[in-house]
Amino acid sequence: MLSPALNAPRRNAVEYDVVLTWIVTALLSIGLVMVYSASIATAEAGKYTNHQASYYLLRHGMFIAVGLVCAVIAFQIPTQTWQKYAPILFAVGVALLILVLIPGVGRAVNGSRRWLSLVIINLQPSELMKLFAVLYAADYAVRKGAVKDHLLKPFLPMFAVIGLVGGLLLLEPDMGAFGVILAIAMCTLWLGGFNVKIFGGLLVLLPLLFAALIFSSEYRMQRVIGFMDPWSDPYGKGYQLSHALIAFGRGEWLGVGLGGSVEKLFYLPEAHTDFLMAVIAEELGLVGVCAVVLLFAWLIVRAFAIGRQAAMSERLFAALVAQGIAVWLGVQAFINIGVNMGILPTKGLTLPFLSFGGSGVVVNLIAVAVLLRIDYENRRVARGLPV
Repeated sequence: MLSPALNAPRRNAVEYDVVLTWIVTALLSIGLVMVYSASIATAEAGKYTNHQASYYLLRHGMFIAVGLVCAVIAFQIPTQTWQKYAPILFAVGVALLILVLIPGVGRAVNGSRRWLSLVIINLQPSELMKLFAVLYAADYAVRKGAVKDHLLKPFLPMFAVIGLVGGLLLLEPDMGAFGVILAIAMCTLWLGGFNVKIFGGLLVLLPLLFAALIFSSEYRMQRVIGFMDPWSDPYGKGYQLSHALIAFGRGEWLGVGLGGSVEKLFYLPEAHTDFLMAVIAEELGLVGVCAVVLLFAWLIVRAFAIGRQAAMSERLFAALVAQGIAVWLGVQAFINIGVNMGILPTKGLTLPFLSFGGSGVVVNLIAVAVLLRIDYENRRVARGLPV
């Protein structure tokens, strides 16, 4: 006679995507080490850091810990609940973007007003808005599915809300975040099967829009000029890019060794945030850069695979959320790495999971938790269990 344990229904030993979990763990680990390496000199020289070499390491570790707690909580939330509250969350995100622009409420750093001070930490609403945009765009695509073959009816409301968000972000200014959110919205509608003729028009209109934004702002114009020829003004407009390129050049194949970067010693601005990849290139070389790029590529492939599995079980919202997260993380990583390598103009975008920054790390981990939840529900649906 079989024991009760053997008579019990068989259950999968794994209820989540192990590969995705290890990819994110690897990115977080590399980021923790490289943030420490890139920030030691800055932390030792800073007054508000109390000249503590491990200041940024400890804070980054704290942000990761907070992000993991938030991720565990987010994993418990069914995708149906995310869908139900997606419009409300999007409205909350818009309200936070408005609060940032109010003098005395929003906190300005280096000429940009992007943060809300929460005493202990600073909240960056644009990071939250990326997640909310994924949820809202996916919910919108599901709601407008009946009219997706129309030319303008399903697009105009989305253009209106994205235009509002874009206007608020450009007032901060944060053109990089606007570009990411625009990519999320457009790709989600594309993946949702909306009329392809509109996207053909967007291929023409969007470059013209971004060109108009660049020419309408002296600040953005100078960044583009510095990007086109950083060596013409290496101590001015081209300062950041020229030192990033020097870091890449010094790294060669295998790098100068962990901790051996010269550019992080007050030459390369924002070495532990926006230009962390340049420090990785200098210390770990082409091998280190390729390892990070491959990890991001693997993560994006896994996210699209999770979305495809959800689509096969006719869970359209979950599928579009998973694919929207893939687009978000992929576009942001591409822009950050492209800026560091000199193939894109300088933007204030961090490298997901790696760069120092509380809001970014926490929101990235919440996004991964949502992905894991979708995968968990996919597995339960495949086994005929309720989600």
